[in-house]
Amino acid sequence: MKSEHIPKATIARLATYIQVLSEFKREGTDVVSSERLAEACSVNSSQIRKDLAYFGEFGVRGVGYYVQDLITSIKRSLGIDRAWNCALVGVGNLGRALLRHREFSRKGFIIRGAFDCDPYKIGEVVEGMEIVCSRQLPAKVKELSLEIGVITTPPERAQRAANYLIGAGIKGIINFAPARIAVPKHIHLEYVDFFHCFYAAAFHIRFADTND
Repeated sequence: MKSEHIPKATIARLATYIQVLSEFKREGTDVVSSERLAEACSVNSSQIRKDLAYFGEFGVRGVGYYVQDLITSIKRSLGIDRAWNCALVGVGNLGRALLRHREFSRKGFIIRGAFDCDPYKIGEVVEGMEIVCSRQLPAKVKELSLEIGVITTPPERAQRAANYLIGAGIKGIINFAPARIAVPKHIHLEYVDFFHCFYAAAFHIRFADTND
């Protein structure tokens, strides 16, 4: 990696590059030009070169990018060339849906522990995984080598879930709950809010209608 200061937008685009490159690979494409990759990713080729330049030199002049080599390099750069064990806190409808979502494990993010405070849920088995009391997180984090916490609780319980995860030694949290939470500076926090996408879609549709 040439720089430790990577823009968040670049990280997001790298995820898109992996998705598109994986599609090329499934289609049997071994080499892709920067122009074709840029078009498929809805960016320009100079942006792709700029994003990749943070991590090193890629591609062959006059040839393009070797698809599998670039996938491997980007995954290594993002730190997703290995499996990450995750703890899910909040086994409601969304939590159960994520436990059933096969793409997590395919992408290397393996939910190995499911936790909840509801005594009626504790002991229940979902997708072969027993729901454990959230107070058991410290022991389970160590036992299962859990590294990333996923919060899918109701909003009013999100901060408590975060506190449990932080106290258990988790260093990264992905919060699906529709609530802002406070974490120490050394904890990396990401928010996932589906409604942001709906808001953006509604705005752009309305804006387009106005221009018409």
